[in-house]
Amino acid sequence: MSTTQGLSIGGLETAYDQLATAIDAVGQDKSELFLVKLALLAAQQLGDEVVFGELITRAQTDLQ
Repeated sequence: MSTTQGLSIGGLETAYDQLATAIDAVGQDKSELFLVKLALLAAQQLGDEVVFGELITRAQTDLQ
């Protein structure tokens, strides 16, 4: 179930599975390029560079 707040837990699990499968399919040598391309497509779809910048900051948190 999708809401204005984003994906449900089930939707996030599906997205994770799709992303993992796609990363495996493109291979380790192209995974970084794939992720950058995906991020830029998502930013374009989102249509808000400020929100996208905030998402980048959130994604950088706790990567250790």
